[in-house]
Amino acid sequence: MQIIPLAFCAVLGLWLLSSPCTCSSRQKIKIVLAIFLDDDEYVEETTFAVKNTLKILRAKTTYQVTEHIIKLSKESSFEAGQFVCDLIRNGVSAIFGPESPENNEIIQSVAASLQIPYFQNSWNPQEEAATSVFNLRPNSDALSRALAALVRENDWKTYTVMYENEDSLLRLRETLKQRKPNDLSIAFICLGSGPDYRTVLKQIKKTLDTRFILDCKADRILDIFRQAKEVGLLKDYHSYILTDLDAHSLDWSEFNEVVSNISSIRLMDHESDAAKNIGKLWRIDPKRIKTRMALIYDAVNVFITAFRDLSQKEQLQIKPLDCDGSEVTEYGTKMYEVIKKPSKQSKPLLSGYLTGPVLFDQHGQRRNLILQIVERSKPVDGAFRLTGYWNSALPKNISYTVTSAQREKELQKEIQTKNFKVVSKLGDPYLMKKTSKYGKELFGNDRYEGYALDLMHEICSILNCSFTIELVADGKYGNFDPVTKEWNGLIRHLLDRKADLAVCDLTITYERRTAVDFTMPFMTLGISVLYAKAVKEPPELLSFAHPLSLDVWLYMATSYLVVSLIIFLVARLNPNDWENPHPCDPHPEELENIWSIRNCCWLTLGSIMAQGCDLLPKGISTRMVTASWWFFSLIMTSSYTANMAAFLTMSRMGLSIESAEDLATQSKIKYGCVAGGSTCSFFASTNVSTYHQMWVQMQSADPTVFELSNRAGVARVLASKRRYAFFMESTNIEYETERNCELVQVGGQIDSKGYGIAMTANFQHRKLFNEAILKMQEMGVLHRLKNKWWRERNGGGKCTEDKTLAEDAAAELTLDNMGGAFVVLGIGMVIAIIFSACEFIWMVKKLAINEHLPFKVALRQELNFAFNIWERQKKVKQAAASGAGSKGFETT
Repeated sequence: MQIIPLAFCAVLGLWLLSSPCTCSSRQKIKIVLAIFLDDDEYVEETTFAVKNTLKILRAKTTYQVTEHIIKLSKESSFEAGQFVCDLIRNGVSAIFGPESPENNEIIQSVAASLQIPYFQNSWNPQEEAATSVFNLRPNSDALSRALAALVRENDWKTYTVMYENEDSLLRLRETLKQRKPNDLSIAFICLGSGPDYRTVLKQIKKTLDTRFILDCKADRILDIFRQAKEVGLLKDYHSYILTDLDAHSLDWSEFNEVVSNISSIRLMDHESDAAKNIGKLWRIDPKRIKTRMALIYDAVNVFITAFRDLSQKEQLQIKPLDCDGSEVTEYGTKMYEVIKKPSKQSKPLLSGYLTGPVLFDQHGQRRNLILQIVERSKPVDGAFRLTGYWNSALPKNISYTVTSAQREKELQKEIQTKNFKVVSKLGDPYLMKKTSKYGKELFGNDRYEGYALDLMHEICSILNCSFTIELVADGKYGNFDPVTKEWNGLIRHLLDRKADLAVCDLTITYERRTAVDFTMPFMTLGISVLYAKAVKEPPELLSFAHPLSLDVWLYMATSYLVVSLIIFLVARLNPNDWENPHPCDPHPEELENIWSIRNCCWLTLGSIMAQGCDLLPKGISTRMVTASWWFFSLIMTSSYTANMAAFLTMSRMGLSIESAEDLATQSKIKYGCVAGGSTCSFFASTNVSTYHQMWVQMQSADPTVFELSNRAGVARVLASKRRYAFFMESTNIEYETERNCELVQVGGQIDSKGYGIAMTANFQHRKLFNEAILKMQEMGVLHRLKNKWWRERNGGGKCTEDKTLAEDAAAELTLDNMGGAFVVLGIGMVIAIIFSACEFIWMVKKLAINEHLPFKVALRQELNFAFNIWERQKKVKQAAASGAGSKGFETT
């Protein structure tokens, strides 16, 4: 759709007298102006500018000026050509106008063929025009570069361009260059012919964009803004850049209550001395001078100045020409040179130029163009203030007149009256519901407590602002659904502009960063593994027997008895083990063998206990049997000792996994994370083969290993009896392990990330929040808040003492571990006492029989002697005749 301007078309012809230029003679300059009939407002503005400019020209010069205004319709390009040719036959020196592309093309063609200076004050898509054409309006390349620089300086990553028709895309081509293929960060939407734009504006609102470039004519801007206000596109977080050079001159008083950021580009400075001077001469407020009026004035000024400079050097002769002839003007080429390369001493014949220095390049386009960047002042009063300059000589930069320090002061002053809407979600220790001590109902921020609430209090104490906190309805952090193309949770709340900030344990991710902005991290963390500590079963009473199996113990006992019996039999067969009981008698009547069953058992028992024995075999065969038993005892004793040490070490080992990689190499312990969280996104998008393998295992697990919340994951870890591990962010693991001593963090962090305060896109106070967080970090406030909610409040620090005691006692064996040895010792002592009592009673019985004493008397005598600990000797009593051959004892 082509642009059909509603502006005027002006063709100005200057007829000069053919007589030589002298100081006493007066040269007649005729001005012909063609104006479109389709826009009366533009006709009045242009006519007013032409008449008043020529009035000033007549008053300040000796030239006699005659003007002739011609009105043309946009469809009358043939008539426009006839008018121009008729004027040229009478001797025209220069032509001005028009704005219509159709009429402009034919008039430009005639002027170029006859080498008549032709001045345009409208946008011309043909930038490389003929050498005789001079366009005072900034070309599309300059405007496009200025817009691109403004977008870049404002750090706009995503925005929507609302344009009037296809011609607007030529003026925005530098902005188009910033868009990559399949890039959705920059959207281009055509507004259409109007006058109702509500349907298009509602579609734009659904895109959730907050930054807009509006390219349309000035007379349509206010209507578009009125309808944008109706559909909700004029909130305080919306920003607009207007491309029309007259946007700032509109009456914005009806939008004083609108606090949206509105910037524009203008060519004319209404506060300049030239504008004020012309305003006085024209008897008009300088703010009412439109760009087309200023351009008409500057165009006449450029021509009359060049005509003056050229007429001082040589005599100018203006001849009538014929459009169908081959003759051209004699002064055309010379005047082109004077206009394109004016001398340094040349000054405008009229007052200074309204649109800044007017210089042209070889194509007749303005060079060294200076455009002003203006924005609505705050507090909003409808007026625009100058904030910077764009110079075509330095197209990539903008020189700001409002310093960053001034802007910071303005923002600081503005933020003091700001009450931020903060959205969060419940989760220990970031935000928790507070219970009233006295049963009173709590309201507002008093309903909650936690790290996030204290963080906002600290920030607002630095920035002197206030906030109101509320909970997100669905209780989710914020994830993007690729099917519905919608966000949920906190991010959705911000996108819907229901809140300004989102504060909780919200991880900064790339995907979320494309939707909203974040502050610098107020807490750094990483993903780690939450696991349950090894539950130490109570030691068994006979745990010392565990290093050897029951079969081994039975075989050892059997071997003990068998070997003892073999030693007994071999000793009886071996003559070397039969000894003389009386060594002094060389010819004894009998030999004695000391290897009774009791002594054989004692020898083997002492060997396996590594204690030895005072009885040793003397025969070769008995020694061979004994040596074999000793070797066996050595192996069994050493194996038991080594296995006992290993058994005790294994009983003290807590974890069976040491890192996340250990989980990937086994299948007994299941592992998972919160479904749809940042941890889940990490595993889903990772390029590390190990973690990708773990993600595949988690997806294929049945039942599912994903949980809806961290709390559910912690409960599953505790209930799984070390059969489930849960991936959580290290800060949450630290919080849980401070309160539940059955939990432990396994390994280090497998990634690095941060929690940040999410905020609506284009949040203008983002820098102030970053500075506040940085200041809190340097002052130790963030560390203090973490200690408060992690270790001091709500049961924190509970497991610190337990950890210390566990480390100190890591090498100790408790009574539970060694109780079995004491039991064996006790049993041995009890058995020994029982045997001792039996032997004592048996000896008393024999004594009573031998001495013919009553059993009780003999028992009393022996007990008295036994318990008389000072008696160290006991006399031997001879048995009675009836007991000959037996022995007895007599106490002394």
